[in-house]
Formats: sequence, C-alpha cells, structure tokens
Amino acid sequence: MDQTVSFLESEFERALSALGEAAPNDNDNVVPIGDSRRGQALLQERERRFRSLLDVLPAAIYTTDAAGRLTYFNDAAAELWGQRPPLGTTDWCGSWRLYWPDGTPMAHADCPTALALKDRRPLRGLEAIVERPDGTRVPIQAAPTPLFDAAGKVIGAVNMLIDITERKRAEDQQALLVRELHHRVKNTLATVQAIMGATARTAKTIEEFRDALIGRIGSLARTHLLLSDEGGAAEFGGILRKELDAFDPGHEGRITLSGPPVELPSQLAVTLGMALHELTTNAARFGALSIPEGKVEVVWSVTIAADGRRLDVDWTESSGPKVAAPAIKGFGTRLLDIVLPGQIQAQANVEYRPEGARIALSVPLPAEAVA
Repeated sequence: MDQTVSFLESEFERALSALGEAAPNDNDNVVPIGDSRRGQALLQERERRFRSLLDVLPAAIYTTDAAGRLTYFNDAAAELWGQRPPLGTTDWCGSWRLYWPDGTPMAHADCPTALALKDRRPLRGLEAIVERPDGTRVPIQAAPTPLFDAAGKVIGAVNMLIDITERKRAEDQQALLVRELHHRVKNTLATVQAIMGATARTAKTIEEFRDALIGRIGSLARTHLLLSDEGGAAEFGGILRKELDAFDPGHEGRITLSGPPVELPSQLAVTLGMALHELTTNAARFGALSIPEGKVEVVWSVTIAADGRRLDVDWTESSGPKVAAPAIKGFGTRLLDIVLPGQIQAQANVEYRPEGARIALSVPLPAEAVA
C-alpha cells in the first residue's frame, strides 16, 4: 500500500510539473502575433498532454479554480464519487457527501481541497470518507495542492484521492486480533492461576505438584498452539491426538480414535483440552495406559437435537488393571464435575467398571461451529 501511494504521489508531482509548464506567464503578454499563435498552440498541446496524463492515472484526480469550483476530473474520480458532477458549479469536491474519519459529517467547505486553497500550501495524508449517491462509503486519503501563476496568485487547486479501503480493513483486522490476543492472554493467565491453585490443593509432595503442574500447563500450551495454527479454532481430533500420541508411538493398536472433524472455538477447545489431558493422565497412572496390554477407545459424533447441536464423546478403557471409584476427588474429577458444566455447559458421566473406566461427555456446540 505504501509503495502504491508513493508511486501515485510521484505521478501526481509529474502532473503538477506539467501543469506548471502549461500555465501562462504574465511577463510574456507582449509578443509578435506569430509567436503568440505558436505559444498558444504549445500551451494547448501541454494542456492536452497534462489532461491525458491525469486521465490514465489509477488514482482519482480533479482540479478546481481559485474559488474551489470543479474544472476537471478523470474517470477514476467519477468512479470513486459514484457520479459525474457538473463542472463550473460544483464546489470543492465531487462527492455526494463527505465525513470525517470518525464518521461525523464533513461540510464540503471543510474538505482537504478547501483547506489547501485557504492555507495556500499543499496538504498530505489527510483522510476523509466519501459517500456515493447509492449510500456506499469509501475511506480516502487526499493530497490537495494549490496552483499559482507566475505572479504567485492562486489560480486553482489539484487534488488526488486514494482509496484506502484495503488499508482500513487491514487496520481493523489488526485491531481485532490485538483485542482477541489480549482477551486470550487474560483468560490463559486466569486458567494457569486456577490450575496452580487446584494442583497445590491435591498434590501430596513437591515432586507431585511439579509433575502435575508441568503436565497441565503443557496441555494448555498444546491446545493454544493448535488454536494459533488453525486461526482461532481447534479440531477436536487434533486435540485428542496431541494428548494420546505419546502412549501409542508405534501405532500398536493400544489406542483407537474414531469420529468426524469437529472444529471447536477457543473456550471449548481449552476446557475440553484440559479434560482430555486429565483423562489421559489418569489412564496412564491408574488405568488402561498404565500397563502394556491396556487399551483406550475414543468415539465421538455430532448430534443434532431440538435444543441445538452437541458433541458426544465416549471414552472407554479396557484390558487394564481393575479400577474403582477414588476415595478422594482429585483435580480431574473436579474438572469433570464442576468446570465442564460451569464453563461450557457440558455434562460428564463417569463409570468405574472393573474392566476399565468409561466416560461419556456431552458438549453443546455453538451455532457457528463447523462439523
């Protein structure tokens, strides 16, 4: 965008130079008739070349007389304005309406061309919003320049308007991303603080606290990496594989995953990622993944019901050591019982069967989620 503006401004300066060469010189009023005719022809040729140059420029160009009345505009200006205003009677600018960058109305007498003529100096970098007769609005950057005769008297102005819609869109997108980043960092810090507090309450030793905290923070980091790589959403199967891949490195069939692609927005992804990490950690310490013969099967699907869409997950462990309900609720159990319903309105049903634990999750999906 900056290179485009620089190119247009250089072409604009060339056009101004051509116009300066074409301007009449008051000191040459007394000349022989033959010279006068040749001078007039030369002046007309320079004027023609000047107009031809302005006609082919990709930027909107127009000129005014000393009073600010339009005397010329190229096709790019007419396209930008959405109309072809009459010459000689339209003041300052050919747009239907004008607005300041913040959206408040701007009087035509306050437009950049009017300011340049009033101050008798070129102005650069001024921004405004042009409204067309059909109501569409275009943000522009203006570069008005007063024109002087040989005696230093203002004889008019020329202005170049550059459509900066794409630049504004990029700036808005950048601002949105910064706000999203701020929100995500704030939420992440709050989550880390909660994880540290809950881990400290359930850990019996410093070593247990350290290992559990490292694992949980690592799981959180993996989920956020997926969110960053996939543009703010994370695929459920990808989160699941990140947690379980370490326990079936040779694809020996200990772990079976089956389900359709399901994209999760950030809050769902983070909370479910933590839940899956706790299920994996519990299976590795006490359940099916704690022995070589143990197996884990995870099957998920998307169900459409009258109250909306939901993700149903069935986590089943088998061929592991005999399990029983824990006497004391740990971090993982509290996460399933309290955090999932409170943060994402999900429900978890845990069965401690002798042949292996079975956990069923039902997670409401937002309307805009893609399955």
